Amino acid sequence: MTDVVVVESPAKAKTINKYLGDGYKVIASFGHVRDLPAKDGSVRPEQDFAMDWSSEDRGEKQVREIAAALKGAKRLFLATDPDREGEAISWHVREMLEQKRLLKGVEVHRITFNEITKRAVQYAIEHPRDLDVPLIDAYLARRALDYLVGFTLSPVLWRKLPGSRSAGRVQSVALRLICEREAEIEVFKPREYWTVEGRFATPIGAHFNARLTHLDGKRLDQFDLPDEAAATRAKAAVEAGSFSVLSVEKKRVRRNPQAPFTTSTLQQEASRKLGFGAQATMRLAQQLYEGVEIGGETVGLITYMRTDGVQMSREAIDAIRDHVKGEIGPDYLPSAPREYTSKAKNAQEAHEAVRPTDVARTPGDVARYLNPDQRRLYELVWKRAVASQMASAELDQTTADIADESGRTRLRATGSVIAFDGFLKLYREDVDDAPENAPLDDDPDSRVLPPMSEKDPLKRGEVRADQHFTQPPPRYSEASLVKKMEELGIGRPSTYASVLQTLQDRDYVKLDKRRFQPEDRGRLVTAFLVSFFERYVDTGFTAALEEKLDDISGGRADWRAVMHEFWDAFSVAVGATKDLKISDVIDALDEDLGPHFFPPADDGSDPRLCPNCGTGRLGLRLGRTGAFIGCSNYPECRYTRPLIAPGAEGEDTGAFAERELGAGPDGQTVSMRRGPYGIYVQLGEPGTDAKGKPTKPRRASLPRGMDPEGVTLERALALLSMPRIVGLHPETGEEISANLGRFGPYLKMGALSKSLDKDDDVLTVGLNRAVTLLADAKPRSVILGEHPKDGAPVEIRRGRFGPYAQHGQLVASLPRGVQAEDFTLDQAVALLAEKGKVLPPRGGARKAPAKRAAARPAAEAAEKPARAAAAKPAAAKARPAASKAKATPARGKATAAKKAPARKATAKAPTG
Repeated sequence: MTDVVVVESPAKAKTINKYLGDGYKVIASFGHVRDLPAKDGSVRPEQDFAMDWSSEDRGEKQVREIAAALKGAKRLFLATDPDREGEAISWHVREMLEQKRLLKGVEVHRITFNEITKRAVQYAIEHPRDLDVPLIDAYLARRALDYLVGFTLSPVLWRKLPGSRSAGRVQSVALRLICEREAEIEVFKPREYWTVEGRFATPIGAHFNARLTHLDGKRLDQFDLPDEAAATRAKAAVEAGSFSVLSVEKKRVRRNPQAPFTTSTLQQEASRKLGFGAQATMRLAQQLYEGVEIGGETVGLITYMRTDGVQMSREAIDAIRDHVKGEIGPDYLPSAPREYTSKAKNAQEAHEAVRPTDVARTPGDVARYLNPDQRRLYELVWKRAVASQMASAELDQTTADIADESGRTRLRATGSVIAFDGFLKLYREDVDDAPENAPLDDDPDSRVLPPMSEKDPLKRGEVRADQHFTQPPPRYSEASLVKKMEELGIGRPSTYASVLQTLQDRDYVKLDKRRFQPEDRGRLVTAFLVSFFERYVDTGFTAALEEKLDDISGGRADWRAVMHEFWDAFSVAVGATKDLKISDVIDALDEDLGPHFFPPADDGSDPRLCPNCGTGRLGLRLGRTGAFIGCSNYPECRYTRPLIAPGAEGEDTGAFAERELGAGPDGQTVSMRRGPYGIYVQLGEPGTDAKGKPTKPRRASLPRGMDPEGVTLERALALLSMPRIVGLHPETGEEISANLGRFGPYLKMGALSKSLDKDDDVLTVGLNRAVTLLADAKPRSVILGEHPKDGAPVEIRRGRFGPYAQHGQLVASLPRGVQAEDFTLDQAVALLAEKGKVLPPRGGARKAPAKRAAARPAAEAAEKPARAAAAKPAAAKARPAASKAKATPARGKATAAKKAPARKATAKAPTG
């Protein structure tokens, strides 16, 4: 007689069955076994929020399998995931079995484990509990809320705003955040300011830089040097002075490690450091949690990844501390374990943090069992958890104020140096190109000041005045949006990945350079909801509702009472839109989005003036297929344009103005200009050499995504001086360079090259990031050896359509499914002998048709006009009938009946 254990995934079922032995049968539910049907009436507020549940074939099949296994069993263990959704799945399984009266004489227990290890599973079996009713109530409330908002609000959108897709309780608030940030960017006006920095030397000849902080005895604020004239006067004041050290302040600061990962922080760090989207991160984490094959056994590598908690078990903390002491050093172990507390208000959902199940399984030890993405994520989780129990880092910070003889002109220099690296030896949160962490001294913001004392005379060197412009707030990345939503208390971290994906699937937003940019459809939906349902897309209201849902799961509130409170007000708001006229919607949206679709023109003309009739006013219009821009003089004027703001389809908005940036090192003018292929910077002007031949000035295109308004003289010169040496590879010693190519910025090391990611800056990309990117780069060709016939090299190359073998001018594509890295010289020689084709000489094949055409008889060419003229009347008569047949709508059998006459008419047309 066996007991039955129900888990969610088949991968876990196989592993857990090994841990429990023959006395148990473990079955997977494959997630939810039933759900609310996607139709009206599935949730009935008038019947105290009664719900109708239905199961598809897959769910019924799994329940039948569980029912068959229960025959003769005494105990049923519901071991779904340890979160709200997992609790709900267990509840659904039990409810379906009870409805079929299959639980008579069977003990039903709920068990959870935070990690898939033998010890954790066996402990859970020995310590079962009942289903958590408040947690199930919270699930019911959330499910009912999301259903009612979606199925009540979405039809309003369809009727009043054609072309829109759907609305949602959390997704619409997230969309509003993205749209409002875009509106902030559009109205942002850059403001110019300047800074002055000087180079100084101490009496022993050590150099350092200092920035001007006081001028004429007054402290300088950010905009006190608003233009070049003011900056030039300030620079002259520094150049005229004789400086000495006014004061030196030193202090030691401690930097503490971050807590181990929660769901939210894992998504944020994986996005920022590894470039993973939220869904990709959760998918990889699920794989690491469920386990990988190691030594013939499936081993779970990390704990459960849907959690708000930052605490770790005492056993895990002790194991990590032992590892730190033994492998990293006793100096890196704090005297007492570090305790972290969760900010989550819901204790039931605040489980253990995401950590490795066994700290002894280092990233290096398990790397060969993981694919590259799994390895990188596991390394991130492992290092963060271990670093959380390491000693604090200690930094010596130094601030030196220097002044001229009068004391009215002052500059300040700051620097810091690591006195003890502590946890920074393993993990750096402020380094985006981790997991290969650089030492703090490699950080461009960290400078070491030379020794100096008060009243030391200083020798002044170069003084530089730099121009700056304030920058608009950045668009949200997945990481920053997840962080913002968590800060506001909107939604739950476990749902963020699906919410962000839904916004993209609905074409409400797009990811451009790993940043969210709202589509016009998304802006229309947001404007509509803000105009007519403002309360329900308000961040404060949504956050307050989340708190009530937390109260339900904590047993502090009744879920039906919360639902009644929400529904009574929401249904009234929806009812108020029944008499809403389309014209009212248009007016509201036109007023809200006018600045977006009709930005001020550079020449001061009216941006809403119709370019067709010259008198009409352009405005928002709604048609059956969605919104568009149209003229107020319709139908006399039929001018329309797609609903796209000017410049929305390209990088440039039309507001760019060519300008000079300054003088280069040799005195030549550096300018920024627009060409047929985009914006570029140029050094000098066209001229002639000593022999009178024309010479072209040096030019460099702006990398995609670089804001033209933010390009300074320094950045322009850096672009013009490409390629830039990044450094030497720490293992091979080869030189790594960054450069601009036809397809954008890229890295190069020997035969390897790799395009930079969208968020990488070709001017500042560091060595650690370069090494990480090049680790995944593959050479375009690999020489396997010499051909046995002629000794010429045999290569494997990578082409547009996949890898191929080449020997001289003979090429052959590799068979599908064959890995290029595994192909041998003998295999390549055999493949080339069997399927090799000779490459045609470049340009030769194109000339042949022209020669053949020239050789055609003149009589054949003369016949062409005659044949065309004879065929033209018949074709012209046939065209109207054919177009009518094509326009007939396809609607099943009725359409088939209508099409027959159209075909006959088409056939008869030429003879009529």
